[in-house]
Amino acid sequence: MLVATTENVAGHRVSATLGQAFGVVVRSRGLGGNIMAGLRSIAGGEITEYTQMLEEARRHALDRMIANATAMGANAVLQMRFDSSELGQSMSEIVAYGTAVVLEKAP
Repeated sequence: MLVATTENVAGHRVSATLGQAFGVVVRSRGLGGNIMAGLRSIAGGEITEYTQMLEEARRHALDRMIANATAMGANAVLQMRFDSSELGQSMSEIVAYGTAVVLEKAP
């Protein structure tokens, strides 16, 4: 599955637009992770516990978006984006979304 943040892919043309594909993940750090992150925030700098959590959540959201696009019959997702928001004080929502399409080699 080709996933691109662009509208066009060099050497290809869109033969069918199938609609929006998306993948959603909601994650929360455990109590221990929140305590460690809180202690690290006092000193400043990167909070690696949250960085790792968000990287994993993005990968899972992307995998779910690809599965959604595949179920729609797509072979590519164009104009892919990530969005995120907080739910409560300890949860993060990550959404990967884009346009599911069928690409063909350009003549």
